[in-house]
Amino acid sequence: MTQTQPGSGPTALRILLGSQLRKLRENRGITRDEAGELIRGSESKISRMELGRVGFKERDVADLLSFYGVEEPEARAAVMELVERANEPGWWHRFNDVLPTWFQAYVGLEEAASRIRTYEVQFVPGLLQTKEYARAVITAGAVGAGPEEIARRVDLRLGRQRVLDGEGGPMFWAVIDEAALRRPIGGVEVMRGQLQHLIDLMNQPNITIQIMPFSFGGHAAEGGAFSILRFQDADLPDIVYVEQLASALYLDKRDEVDRYGEVMERLCAVSTTPDETTGMLRQIMLDL
Repeated sequence: MTQTQPGSGPTALRILLGSQLRKLRENRGITRDEAGELIRGSESKISRMELGRVGFKERDVADLLSFYGVEEPEARAAVMELVERANEPGWWHRFNDVLPTWFQAYVGLEEAASRIRTYEVQFVPGLLQTKEYARAVITAGAVGAGPEEIARRVDLRLGRQRVLDGEGGPMFWAVIDEAALRRPIGGVEVMRGQLQHLIDLMNQPNITIQIMPFSFGGHAAEGGAFSILRFQDADLPDIVYVEQLASALYLDKRDEVDRYGEVMERLCAVSTTPDETTGMLRQIMLDL
């Protein structure tokens, strides 16, 4: 069985476990309907398990391993150990009261990724936001939320940013539309502080920031913001995350991921170089 990298988040482990179960099932020529019937479930339950979108009951996995012909004790033990680790809650679960269920999976994937590439149109990416800017963004979007809830959402966002600190953090590559940088979220002073923060972050070796300038005109990513996550473990597929107003898409089919990858490459090719980014950020600060 595949060995996972130390520090892999529970969401990534669920995806890895689901992928292994799918391969075992397909190697035996067993349908999802047949597997679902065995564990007193349905085809859709097996599908969700194999995509890593639900937790795993030890009894279900043990029964499936027997059904798939996995009888060797060491092989079974490796899978069952993965079940236990995949079901462990991540640090972000203490924010479940303010964390939408459709976003929980992304936080786990973000925690486990070795590389994150993102394109943003309206806001500075969450992992790069200052506390003041994050509060302004969250307050504008959380209609009806009280001060305590807003504070907890800000704490969650700042907690996510720790993934970029220290050794072992992912390579983070952001392309930000110029419109997001010229929109004075929270007022001029908050925005200037945010722009200076981006300049400072450019000194971190694992962070690259480019700007898609107005002057370029139309471009390949007119469909909107998205992120592409890659993982250290070769058995984990790249995942494209596309956020919507009250839900999100998680795409892992090869043709879909490749399409977004091509768009990201084209964006990077026509956006500012890192040196140009710093100069442009300073000019925008002066223009505010």
